[in-house]
Amino acid sequence: MERLVREGCEVRALVRRTSNVSLLRKLDVELVYGDITVPETLGPAVRDVDVVFHLAAYYTFHGKKELYWKVNVEGTRNMASASLDAGVGRFVYCSTTEAVGPTGKEPVTEDVKPNPTYEYGRSKLAAEEVVREFMGRGLDATIVRPSGVYGPRNIDDVAYYFIMLIASGGLMSRVIPGSGETLIQFVHVEDAVQGLFLAGIKREAKGQTYFITEERAYMYNEVYEILSEVLDVKVKRFHVPGWLAKAMIAPVEALYKLIGKENFMYHVSTIQAMLENRVYSIEKAKRELGYKPKYDLRRGMEDTVRWYRENGILPGG
Repeated sequence: MERLVREGCEVRALVRRTSNVSLLRKLDVELVYGDITVPETLGPAVRDVDVVFHLAAYYTFHGKKELYWKVNVEGTRNMASASLDAGVGRFVYCSTTEAVGPTGKEPVTEDVKPNPTYEYGRSKLAAEEVVREFMGRGLDATIVRPSGVYGPRNIDDVAYYFIMLIASGGLMSRVIPGSGETLIQFVHVEDAVQGLFLAGIKREAKGQTYFITEERAYMYNEVYEILSEVLDVKVKRFHVPGWLAKAMIAPVEALYKLIGKENFMYHVSTIQAMLENRVYSIEKAKRELGYKPKYDLRRGMEDTVRWYRENGILPGG
């Protein structure tokens, strides 16, 4: 929203009655109340709109299957249908690299065969197919696949949980599953926004799919080291076999489930993910959109941790 306002765009936001809209009110954007799972509420949101950025999703890695499909798949169908009926100029769908899932050690391109491992990723891949279905019916659309997004204001997400784990200095922050040489890719929120914005305005983006992430991937060993330095946490770390890390996490996962507490880091599936590579090429986005990521992981984490401290999420603000 902030990027669109800075660019001088007239912005309309689709929000639910239960949404916290305090930040949106400060931006002085038009608010329209509706719900992507209720098709009849969407017409006013997309009427006379040049570009729709569809980012709404049921975003959790350990949620209810019926909600993934109700919100992520059917909700996308409702938004695409309303946008086609309204004659929207461009429909930008925010998917995720989790729609593709694990990769080899070399960056994959957008035409790789997807193999999502989480129900969340499977629902986003299905939603991509919905968008492509509507492309065939005349909708001008673009699919954007950001990798793990981090940055200021991110306080309930994968990167947030990882940062807080390292900041704690506790036992699990000292354990690295496997060799720590598997690769992971992140994207700072401002770079993710840049990719989405370019997908909305570039003629070349029509009908295309793009990965949006940083220039390079990082070994988990590097991620632990960078975060420890940014957070000024000095602990001795050790590697354990993947099977042992899973055995250590399993009772914690069971306890959290029993008491109704959620933390992405305390799942056996998270350990498995840390043993897999997730590496994606941004060459197509650079070539066709002019996408140029501004943040490497160290600079981006410094920016994020600074915001956490200034807002009392981490000590030292």
